[in-house]
Amino acid sequence: MGDVVQVRLERMTEEVEDLERRGLFSRAELDSIVRRRRDFEFRLKRPSPLKSDFLAYVDYERSLEALRLLRKRTNNTKRKTKTKSKSKRIKSISDWAGVSRILTLYKSASSRFKGDLSLWFSYLEFCRQVNHAARMKKALADAIRFHPKVPGLWIYAAAWEFDHNLNVDAARALMQSGLRSCPKSHDLWIEFLRMKLTFLAKLRARKLTLGHNMPTGTGTDKWKEENAGDSFMALSTDAETTSTSSEDPFWEKGLLMLRIIYRGAVDAVPDSFHLRKRFLEILSAANLGDTDQLNDEIMADLRRDFSKDEAFWDWLARLQIGDLKDLKPLTSDEAASKIKKAAEVYKEAVKKMPTGRMFSFYAKFWTDVLCEPGLNVLPESGCDEFNFASSLVKVYQQADSSGCLTERLACDYVRCHVEIGNLKEARELAERLCSGSHFSGSGELWVLRASVELKWVTCESSLLGKETLESLLCIVKRAAEKVPVSEAEDLWLLALKIFLNDKGYFEKLVKIAVFAIAKSSGSGTAIARAIISSALQKDGIRHARDMYKRFVSLPRPSLELFKFCIEIEFNLASFGNDCSALANVRKLYESAVGFYPQDKELWREYYIMETKVGTSETANAVYWRARKTLKADLNST
Repeated sequence: MGDVVQVRLERMTEEVEDLERRGLFSRAELDSIVRRRRDFEFRLKRPSPLKSDFLAYVDYERSLEALRLLRKRTNNTKRKTKTKSKSKRIKSISDWAGVSRILTLYKSASSRFKGDLSLWFSYLEFCRQVNHAARMKKALADAIRFHPKVPGLWIYAAAWEFDHNLNVDAARALMQSGLRSCPKSHDLWIEFLRMKLTFLAKLRARKLTLGHNMPTGTGTDKWKEENAGDSFMALSTDAETTSTSSEDPFWEKGLLMLRIIYRGAVDAVPDSFHLRKRFLEILSAANLGDTDQLNDEIMADLRRDFSKDEAFWDWLARLQIGDLKDLKPLTSDEAASKIKKAAEVYKEAVKKMPTGRMFSFYAKFWTDVLCEPGLNVLPESGCDEFNFASSLVKVYQQADSSGCLTERLACDYVRCHVEIGNLKEARELAERLCSGSHFSGSGELWVLRASVELKWVTCESSLLGKETLESLLCIVKRAAEKVPVSEAEDLWLLALKIFLNDKGYFEKLVKIAVFAIAKSSGSGTAIARAIISSALQKDGIRHARDMYKRFVSLPRPSLELFKFCIEIEFNLASFGNDCSALANVRKLYESAVGFYPQDKELWREYYIMETKVGTSETANAVYWRARKTLKADLNST
């Protein structure tokens, strides 16, 4: 191994001497460079070098090359200033040795770690940066050979051939090979379409520049020279290129080619709405002549194949208005007309597909319109159809009457009434929904009902009377019977805030909570912690102890609850404010290890506590009990 490393270092002699001769590095710097390279070479010559070894060497060499280029530019500037000469210096070995070494390292790393895609892309990107076409072709071929099912590699290879190598035929062949290997890839089909559109745009620009009599079937070599440096990812063209007649033979051939790509994509991925939508969007953005016929064909196919897909109808309706922000510069009549068209599409959709998801899309549309600043002035015209809030309520009412109301829609229905100020309707609706069979188990809906009830009462009076508290407690009790504790934590926390200042009702709430947590088999720790914390802050440690004893005596209390109670007692014991706190800590630990005897972390915490505040005897007793129970050392991982 040492001989191989020494041979490699000796091959660097000429490069090092050239760097010193040209004044780019000092002797001390070169000595440091050689030492670092020796270390890296030895790491790579290990029996099983790591990927990080290769990457560290590459990073070092790339930084070194960047420094060399910087110093070279500085020296050239100084030399030109002194001599006032414009002649370029002849390149020497140091100009290419660093890049060659980095390429060799990348090749070795990719050969050893063939499955690492990030390494392959880093290798390819470096080849592109240094404009090494021969190595790029070899690296692309190797990467695709090892990863033929990765669409990104095919796209990268085709883009490089199209943009940098200016070889349209090779780019097309790569795309076609990629589609044969990955026929289901959306990205490949989309990029193939974009490449064809860009090629058509460039040919058309060339045709218009040279005159309409230019032949369109040949001349790709000349096109390469005239369009060097353009990217097939950019689709924008000059406005003058769009003024074309539908009878133009050139454009007819182009449309035929685009239609073939579209049909191929549909045959390969027939059930993908997203792919066809992107095709339509790209064709519209390309702005290349008369594509209305192809757009209409795609739209007809979408209506035929996805008329039972709610996402299609939502997209079709949104297509009528575009971005809501674009409506602001329009007049009220124009904006209202666009919104009306979108609403008509949604109405047609809910007639054909009265589903919860479709109504969710419809409601989301009106919600977005309501929330968009600047659009709320449209209803001032007095037209009831464009009273957006009432339109949103009508959507919820229609979903409710047709039996398509989902839990999410039901909650949004109640919130809608609250936000527009219809508290009475919101209260009646929440009560009706919670009393029914469909949503009686929704924790979120019960929280809404309690919050609406609270808002309704506070609107009448700022004080909560006995009848109000009794009504709210009844809501919590009914929710506890129908909703698991873990799904109604927000309701319990809201109730805790309401009843905290009334001792009698707080005690009633605790009884309901104890019953609900006992029924839920250990869940509801967050609620128990909140009740204990409230009791501790309001009435002190004695009341808090009474509370946590009620919870830890339930069947299968959670380990998290035990640790919370232990933390409270241990803090008191640390401050020395309570003589019984340490005894309570031990009792809690004993109860916890009784329920969770195989929890090593719990035993470790118990032992650490005894070493801090107990005696050596109590600590040793806990340690040996833990070893006997766990059949392992506490310090082992």
